[in-house]
Amino acid sequence: MSFKIVIPARYASSRLPGKPLLDIAGKPMIQHVYERAQESHASEVIIATDDQRIERVASQFGADVCMTNANHPSGTDRLAEVAAARGFAADDIIVNVQGDEPCLPATLINQVADDLQLHTDADMATLYCQIQQEKHVFDPNVVKVVMDSQGYALYFSRAPIPWMRDHFNKESTLPPQLPHYRHIGLYGYRASFLTHYSELTPCVLEQEESLEQLRALFHGKKIHLTAATISSGHGVDTEQDLIAVRELLANIK
Repeated sequence: MSFKIVIPARYASSRLPGKPLLDIAGKPMIQHVYERAQESHASEVIIATDDQRIERVASQFGADVCMTNANHPSGTDRLAEVAAARGFAADDIIVNVQGDEPCLPATLINQVADDLQLHTDADMATLYCQIQQEKHVFDPNVVKVVMDSQGYALYFSRAPIPWMRDHFNKESTLPPQLPHYRHIGLYGYRASFLTHYSELTPCVLEQEESLEQLRALFHGKKIHLTAATISSGHGVDTEQDLIAVRELLANIK
């Protein structure tokens, strides 16, 4: 199947300023992400940014760059501008690959695109994996998701969900009778939905949790999830993540 990838990349970051341009094994982070995206089945890979420093660096390693407005509240809003600027057809599938995922396997990018094509009633598609360590349930940098019986999202949160009252009030270990799931921040949409999403009013849930997918749920949209077929690798949210990824990719190099 044919799909496109757009990588939103902002220079500003409260925890790691200039994150897309941070050096990892001799390359800027955004180049690692772009190369992973190029390994997928995508027909087109675009970096969307509002910063000329990112545009300059990305152009130097041969990326297609689309300059966008600096005031988008989310990466999905930025993708909507790219879809309009590039004249994507309404039924084109676009995968949003976050600019801080230098280890993301191309297999998962393909999986998201395939899942959206399969579930024609879904507005968005994304992935999850089971949480294996207790500390991740309580880590606000790890986004949790609860789904219905058909794999559609009920809610996403940085808080521990579902909250098992009788269990977590006594201990902080993972309960074996109820798995907890981590959301993998990789999204697939159709271009027509991107246009619609950008017209939806941002909601307080999205703003307070800092999770753009909650805008879609708040307005009654359907997000389908499937279990990632392989590990999503190590993303970069914190300085500790950056150190770990630098070591990992240096060893691979």
